Amino acid sequence: MGVRSDQKAVAASDNVQLQVHLRKIPLLAELTPEELARVATEIRIRQYGKREVVLHKGGSGDGLLFLLAGQLQVIDITEDGRAVGLRMLEPGDFFGEIALINNSTRSASVVAMSPVIVAFLPAQTALHLFSHVPSVARQMLRHLAEKIQRDSEFRSLLSINNTNRRIYAYLVLMKKQTPEGEVVDNLPTHQDIANMINTSRETVTRALLALVQHGIVRKDSHRLVIVDPERLQNLVHKE
Repeated sequence: MGVRSDQKAVAASDNVQLQVHLRKIPLLAELTPEELARVATEIRIRQYGKREVVLHKGGSGDGLLFLLAGQLQVIDITEDGRAVGLRMLEPGDFFGEIALINNSTRSASVVAMSPVIVAFLPAQTALHLFSHVPSVARQMLRHLAEKIQRDSEFRSLLSINNTNRRIYAYLVLMKKQTPEGEVVDNLPTHQDIANMINTSRETVTRALLALVQHGIVRKDSHRLVIVDPERLQNLVHKE
């Protein structure tokens, strides 16, 4: 694969001296030392700036990718040229697996929402892991099952006619349980949320502001703390 000057592929021992801690990638965490050594010799590190396209829809499924640092968004382009966000990716996540498994083209694009570092594992090595390493196969099956469930939940969300309820449902879907309570980490911009749930940025801004004013959520730097999960859940179902 050719590498443009603004899309550099570098080795871990290169000038950037980036050390990839492969054990911290959940999909690779249970590899034997020998398996990990093979992956380490094959993996390539790529850096992208904010808003750069990491994967293009229609591109070949030539490898499996891991997000090491930063944040990515999976997007699709509608027939009228509008970008629709599908989901966000965080460090440790992998992507590109469907086109790789099916030997097909990419079904969506992936765009950097911040400067990112991505690890690229060529198709042959990735497919060997899927078929010969039980721990990777188990995690891949679990991942695909969770993806089907998440996509189903997201389709249900998009079917909600009331825009505010759709925004509330999005927050419920994105929240995670932490020692501090329920939070939405790495909160996307209001425009990105609007793109994902088919509404306007202004509508998202108004809805989130109302939640803050009513003490239901609290905005911290790049995340949303859900102060009153029960009230938020009730808003989702309120007619």
